[in-house]
Amino acid sequence: MSGPISQRNYWLRVMASALLCMIMVSCSAMSSTGESESVPQPTQQETEKKALEQPKEPAVPAFTAPLTGLPVEKPVVERPLAIMINNAPAARPQAGLSQADMVYEVLAEGGITRLVAFFQSHGGDVKIGPVRSIRPYLIELGETYGALPIHAGGSTDAYAILQQQRKEHLDEISNGGAYFWRSKDRRPPHNLYTDVSRLRQGSESKGYIRQTEVPVYPYLKTGETPVMVDESAASVHIRFLLKSYRVSYTYDPVNQRYKRFVNEKTHLDQNNNQQLSAANVIVMSTRHQTLDDVGRLSVELDDSGEAMVFQQGKLIRAEWQHTSGDAIRFMKNGVEIPLTPGTSYIHVVPADTPLAEHVTFEAN
Repeated sequence: MSGPISQRNYWLRVMASALLCMIMVSCSAMSSTGESESVPQPTQQETEKKALEQPKEPAVPAFTAPLTGLPVEKPVVERPLAIMINNAPAARPQAGLSQADMVYEVLAEGGITRLVAFFQSHGGDVKIGPVRSIRPYLIELGETYGALPIHAGGSTDAYAILQQQRKEHLDEISNGGAYFWRSKDRRPPHNLYTDVSRLRQGSESKGYIRQTEVPVYPYLKTGETPVMVDESAASVHIRFLLKSYRVSYTYDPVNQRYKRFVNEKTHLDQNNNQQLSAANVIVMSTRHQTLDDVGRLSVELDDSGEAMVFQQGKLIRAEWQHTSGDAIRFMKNGVEIPLTPGTSYIHVVPADTPLAEHVTFEAN
């Protein structure tokens, strides 16, 4: 039965339902707003801490030294100095080698070896030496990196090259005595020293080239590990000819350097009593020829041959290549091997004996 009362009741129910829906929607909105406002906001300290915890990309240095790949504050454009360093037992420990950018160890005569230390990114008045004589292939080695040869005397053939080709050089005996000095704690010829500041002064006084373009090696980035690895090598032993020139290295994983020993004794820098170390230990095999009864040699550096590259406790079996106007390169399957940033020690051994007989190594 329908009537005015029924219709009124119907509309009351509709209005009550609508009002109830509005109340529920309003409460839901208020509840949502309240929950949003109750979420605690991070403090400035928490925000800064979170930002510090975020992984960061390794910073790329603005400048790197050409012969080490290490970061430097400004471009390194000075001409390298190739200093002939005496390596006779009476000359050890030598001074200044811990600041060399690169060191070559090469046979001289009679089975002795000579060190050719390249200085470019380090300067100042740090004592370097003892300085010794030069050979033709050591002149060539210095020129490979655009370096100024520094020496005290030389073989007849070396002097002929320097004089006849009018090559720039500083020789304590013939044209640079003022830029060297002799110490009183050792006997000649094991007591002749110099420093980078004096050599730069000597070069400038003679009008020599001050800056040169130096060949650059590829280097591993921070955190990168060697590629094309063949074996692990935590210790390395290198034999030249004489028993008094046995070189070895032990890898230190903390600083990723090979620590150097000579005849199983720690090889130190006389200046700071620091053990010499290398980021890269390289051995390259080349043809050697004896020229006279004294045992003077010719060493073939303008060619290619077998090599071993040790870095970060690993061995890479490689090949060395050298073309005119470029540095000696170290390759694997036609690709140049990136070096670990730091000082490299490169050892040149005769090819008449297999490289495996000159070099032995252990994994640990």
